[in-house]
Amino acid sequence: MTSKLLRGRTLSFVRRPEARDDHGSYVYEEDGGLLIADGRIEAAGGYDDMIGKAPAGVEIIDHRPHLLMAGFIDPHIHFPQMQVTASYAANLLEWLNTYTFVEEQRFGDEAHAARFAKLFFDELLRHGTTTAAAYCSVHKGSADAYFAEAARRNLLMVGGKVMMDRNAPEALTDTAQSGYDDTKSVIADWHGKARNHVAITPRFAITSTPGQLEAAGALAREHADLLIQTHLSENDAEIAYTLELYPEAKDYTDIYARYGLLTDKALLGHAIHLSDREMGAIAEAGAVAVHCPTSNLFLGSGLFDLERIRTNNVRTAIATDIGGGSSYSMLRTLDEAYKIQQLNGFRFSPLEAFWQATRGNGEALGLAGRIGTLEPGTDADIIALDASATPAMAIRMETVTTLEEELFLLQTLGDDRSVRSVYVAGEPVSMA
Repeated sequence: MTSKLLRGRTLSFVRRPEARDDHGSYVYEEDGGLLIADGRIEAAGGYDDMIGKAPAGVEIIDHRPHLLMAGFIDPHIHFPQMQVTASYAANLLEWLNTYTFVEEQRFGDEAHAARFAKLFFDELLRHGTTTAAAYCSVHKGSADAYFAEAARRNLLMVGGKVMMDRNAPEALTDTAQSGYDDTKSVIADWHGKARNHVAITPRFAITSTPGQLEAAGALAREHADLLIQTHLSENDAEIAYTLELYPEAKDYTDIYARYGLLTDKALLGHAIHLSDREMGAIAEAGAVAVHCPTSNLFLGSGLFDLERIRTNNVRTAIATDIGGGSSYSMLRTLDEAYKIQQLNGFRFSPLEAFWQATRGNGEALGLAGRIGTLEPGTDADIIALDASATPAMAIRMETVTTLEEELFLLQTLGDDRSVRSVYVAGEPVSMA
């Protein structure tokens, strides 16, 4: 690969912002340069310094006045649910049974799964998302299709074959043993191949028997480096039903803890309705509460209390949760998160929002050494954002004077039209 030098305004976070004006939490260059070679960022800094370090004949790509950032990271999304998005239902359980479980059965067809793997990654990239942690369907072939397409495009993706052995249609269930065996096969076939990462994926306690959660726990012990993804405390009716199925548990969180699934590798989707005891257990384990704002609003599940979560030292991430979520865009996701926190009486700053969508989500996945920043040595997954992408945005930009105001404008009015360029491992992606 030839070296590239990207020129533009560069922004990369070094830690979580501690205040709305925490300028020490990021590195910003008004005229910045990113020197890329062999799929990685070789050097980053002011453009004049970078041009001095660049080899002769380097390809210079000028993105000014756009903002160059690490690609967005979506840590909770459902690959088989593209055609479930925008389905009309009263609540989570009705939505699952009426639409989602019906649609996911189609992913037993390998050709269907392969077709949607292409569509899925097209849509993510169009919205500036270069890494996601996805639930595939219960079928091993759906995970094969997902990882094969990710490898073909050289994307860094996390995914897992869903484990689900009860309370779903027969065509959409496995068994404790087959779920274990199929997951082992997916790990052997795909984990560490190209840029792929496999996650252990019991859907949630309602759709797994105790035997299956035991099998998932065994996988977690055997593959301690793998992420675990599941759902927790999304909806009041879901919680009540879950506790009926596991009457011996102290609470919903305790179910996962009993089976060895509450660890620092656990991504807990939603985590809205948590007791103080649950907060403490999650914080002690180092697990991650994944906020899914558009989904929580769309399904009427509840309001994620970020201030309480932070006060209890629980790690966080933010995600689209397609297809319960209503947008693939991390910008739209940040906008809805801001509104939820407004209703909770907490002011969610744009600096923290963009930290979360990049480095913060990278830390949640344990991959901040590779993605989520513009630091030298990291993978060159980069996006160029345009805060004047629409007429309404351009008008507002006339009065914007600070970086924080620009970021807030991007998250409030921006969408896929604000994503002007995407690079995956240093290579430009066609945005047609």
